Amino acid sequence: MALNIDLNGQVAIITGASGGIGLGAARMLAKAGAFVAACARESSPEWKQFELEQLASGKPCLFTEIDITDDKSVRSFVQMTVQQFGGIHILVSNAGANMFNGAADCEADLWQRNMDLNLKSHWMMSQCCKPYLEQSASGVIVIMTSNHAIATIPGCFPYNVAKTALTGLVRSLAVEWGPSIRTVGIAPGFIDTPGNDAWFQSFPDPQTEREQTVQRHPVGRLGTPEEIGAFCAFLASSYASFASGCTYVVDGGRTALLQD
Repeated sequence: MALNIDLNGQVAIITGASGGIGLGAARMLAKAGAFVAACARESSPEWKQFELEQLASGKPCLFTEIDITDDKSVRSFVQMTVQQFGGIHILVSNAGANMFNGAADCEADLWQRNMDLNLKSHWMMSQCCKPYLEQSASGVIVIMTSNHAIATIPGCFPYNVAKTALTGLVRSLAVEWGPSIRTVGIAPGFIDTPGNDAWFQSFPDPQTEREQTVQRHPVGRLGTPEEIGAFCAFLASSYASFASGCTYVVDGGRTALLQD
């Protein structure tokens, strides 16, 4: 029997939606019928194309350029979403960025910028959406962390610290805000995004580094933004109504490999 994910009539906020996993989530939640309210630091040609497709389908999106670490901007964006769509049912808190120092003795300003973007912003966005998620009676928060929260590699500090802390945020929100709000996390691995491509480009031989990375995945390839987006749609749906407080690793088996 086919499982058809139905999010018709639901309103989904997606942060960091102009590209990569955020855009993949927007596409898949919209495909399941949700209205999409999105934000990012700046728009992109890919996002504008998605907006045109949604407009043609009769389900226009909301998009706002904001700094996700700014409390006032976050509150304003949430209010705009409620004014346009009447409520919020789903939050996909995805915005973040690679902040790799290479050692655990990074400068304090990098530590703080990392924590503000990759940890605090998820908590702030969740707080701002909380009243509306509660009103929906079955609100769902999906927090995007990373497989670096489970196992890491040299050179990824302090990014990996913030991503690990997000698993604690998922647990705490599930405990403190349930049962009216479910909170779950997704820990993606190497997804074929512009951000990860930039990481490959930082090596002397990017293609060789990419090939070696692919070989470390039991599935034999990198993931796609739409695959993570589809997992977001599933977790937001009634099929996952018993899931809360846990973080799901979706990394093609990368963390199952003990040694390279």
